[in-house]
Formats: sequence, C-alpha cells, structure tokens
Amino acid sequence: MNDIQKFKDLIDKSKRIVFFGGAGVSTESGIPDFRSVDGLYHQTYRYPPETILSHDFFVAHTEEFFDFYRDKMLTLDAMPNAAHLKLAKWEREGKLTAVVTQNIDGLHQKAGSRNVLELHGSVHRNYCMECGKSYSADYMVKSQGVPRCICGGVIKPDVVLYGEPLNTEIVETAVENIAQADMLVIGGTSLAVYPAAGLIEYYQGDRLVLINQSPTPYDDNADLLLKEKIGSVFSTV
Repeated sequence: MNDIQKFKDLIDKSKRIVFFGGAGVSTESGIPDFRSVDGLYHQTYRYPPETILSHDFFVAHTEEFFDFYRDKMLTLDAMPNAAHLKLAKWEREGKLTAVVTQNIDGLHQKAGSRNVLELHGSVHRNYCMECGKSYSADYMVKSQGVPRCICGGVIKPDVVLYGEPLNTEIVETAVENIAQADMLVIGGTSLAVYPAAGLIEYYQGDRLVLINQSPTPYDDNADLLLKEKIGSVFSTV
C-alpha cells in the first residue's frame, strides 16, 4: 500500500479531522512564503521583513510599514488551490471539524470552509485604532500612505505582528478542536513558529499525518509522513 492510499484509508476511518496549516498551503496559490528560497525573507528591503512586520516598527515607521504591507501582503486576486478546496469539501461532508491556519489570506473561506481558526488574523479585517470602525482589504489596497478612518484614526490590519500576542479565544478554540480530533493533518508548515506550532502537542490520537517538503521537528511523531507538495497530495485523495 502506498502512502497516498494509507492517507485515504485514514481519512475514511475518521469523523473528526482537524487540519493545521502554514504558508506552504498558500504558496501554490501564488502567495509568497517568508522562509522559502523565493520568499520575502530572501529579498532585499531597507529593513528585513521580520522587522517591518513587527509591532514596534508599525508604531515607529507606520507609513513605511504600509508601503511594504500593500506591496507584499495584499494578494487579493489569489485563488484557492486543491488543498483549500478538498478541506472545504470534507467539512461539507461532516468529516472535518476545523481548519487551524497560520495564514492571513482568507483562502480557506474563499474555498468554502466555515470553521476557520486564524491564529495570526486576516488581511480581510481592518479596524480604526480610535473608533473601531471596520474596513475591507480592498479599501486598504486603494489607500495611500497611512490609511485613515473618517474619524482620522489610523486603520490597522487585524493581523498578529511580531511582538503581539495571539488571540486567546482563538487559541483556546483551536486547542479544544485539536484535543478532540480523531485525526490531525498538518500541512505546509515547518512547525518553527511558536506558540502556534506548540498547539499540535494537544493532539492525543494515533492518526497524525504530516505533509511538508522540508523536515520538521515533529517528523518522528507522525504516523504518516508525506514529503510532497500539499496541493499534489490533496488533488489525489
């Protein structure tokens, strides 16, 4: 039995699947991965992306933050790939209970998934830091300089910047779903970003599937390890 067939068999046996995904889920939709060879970390800017995407930089260099953010983080024309679409199908069929994602692009929702736990927020939610009024990602794309609310306040993307805490309620809901899962599928993540990566330790089952082209610290814990592109795996199961 090959690994894809093993994956299919595990899926067939499961009723409470949780998917935990990272940047690799979205790269096949044309969204750059920070840590890959062609990702943002290997391009040259006045400051490293990790610095620009920090809370301190946002406060101190707000206009420069937004120049980078609009240029590199808002890929609103990206479309869901095979992984996003298959996960949404599993949810409609009642097999998948939640998608836990480190991505901020909203592609899981675009594919039709409903229970998506966004650990790092979403580019599709933006709010005025003064009055709390909401603004769309399209508004942010079309804005210039520092985007401002009609009240004059700065509009901030609802994304977790370096130096900011994760949303406690979302983390607790993710932990609850992972702990109750009868199958955990991890895909497209190096499992190097904490505290998000530590959430998978709450899984107690024996159907841990890890799909990632490069090694992760949890490879030895996987019941099934697939070192392939996530899109090609999900297009065949």
